[in-house]
Amino acid sequence: MSLPIRRTLLLVTGLALALTACTSRETQQSAPSGAGPAASAAPNQAAGPGCAREKTGYPQVDVKNAVIGFSQSEKEANPFRIAETQSIKDEATKLGVPADKLLITNAQSDLNKQVSDIKSLLDRGAQLLIVAPLNSDGLQPALDAAKAKKVPVVTIDRKVTSQPCTDYLTFIGSNFVEQGKRAAQEMVKATGGTGKVAILLGASGNNVTTDRTKGFKDEIAATTGIQIVAEQTGEFDRSKGQAVMEQLIQSNPEITAVYAENDEMGIGAVTALKAAGKTPGKDVKIVSIDGTRNAVQLIADGSYNAVIESNPRFGPLAFTTLQDFAAGKEIPPTVVISDDQYDSANAAQKLGNAY
Repeated sequence: MSLPIRRTLLLVTGLALALTACTSRETQQSAPSGAGPAASAAPNQAAGPGCAREKTGYPQVDVKNAVIGFSQSEKEANPFRIAETQSIKDEATKLGVPADKLLITNAQSDLNKQVSDIKSLLDRGAQLLIVAPLNSDGLQPALDAAKAKKVPVVTIDRKVTSQPCTDYLTFIGSNFVEQGKRAAQEMVKATGGTGKVAILLGASGNNVTTDRTKGFKDEIAATTGIQIVAEQTGEFDRSKGQAVMEQLIQSNPEITAVYAENDEMGIGAVTALKAAGKTPGKDVKIVSIDGTRNAVQLIADGSYNAVIESNPRFGPLAFTTLQDFAAGKEIPPTVVISDDQYDSANAAQKLGNAY
């Protein structure tokens, strides 16, 4: 990656709007908009040849005056999705993109609908696309449609199995293997290196689940005192995470720790553990990934042990990437964003950064 690209990405560090107040700590709720600092690029980008506009033959587009389509994958009942969509909206507003030129669809967790949504955005005149894929596979027909119209696609959050610079421009997201590794390290700290862990897996069919599981297992394998005794999918959903935890408490009463691959499932586990007469954070240690305000508040309250952030604030990086592409700069195949971390030592202090 060229120095100018890196410098440009690293400069995207402006603060977003302040958090609005939260309500219940453990109920499904809307996340405050503009939470925390804007996502910036991590210092070390993935290796690989850059993708320049001259290589693709795509037309030059003035981002500030273009019709921009954003395809959201899941309903916005999840704080991560709420913050993600809001970040796109906020950055478009900051750049002066007219409101009627930012087109937003939501696939409601339906892959076929997301393919249809993307094709619809193209039919409505989208000149640039930002896509939060539901799954790593299955979007090729939509990507082909964008390619046929020479519309660049920036994917965020979940990586697709298609080829960067050929089927889509670039992927902006976290290093999910590293997130799992960091979660394992926090689990070792929380348990003192001894315990029986249950894993609440995310949804199948995407690289987030696969990578967060791999990172955690690979790292935990080095600690002989920790044993993974159960793993079951909660599909990144709070109610399903609670239901799975209820089952695991019955089938594996020896569980002393839970690794949840997102905060929503971890919060569901807290509810289940409390209902079973256990004290989460003490009797059963809990580590998860996301960085939602609810989970970080639980750490501050002592009912949770650690959270590895998965930063949803893709707006600044997504628009900067599109502007750089339009200017003829080389875009790396992957832009790794910066992720923070919360534990008992900093949760209260950093609560305002959570979403």
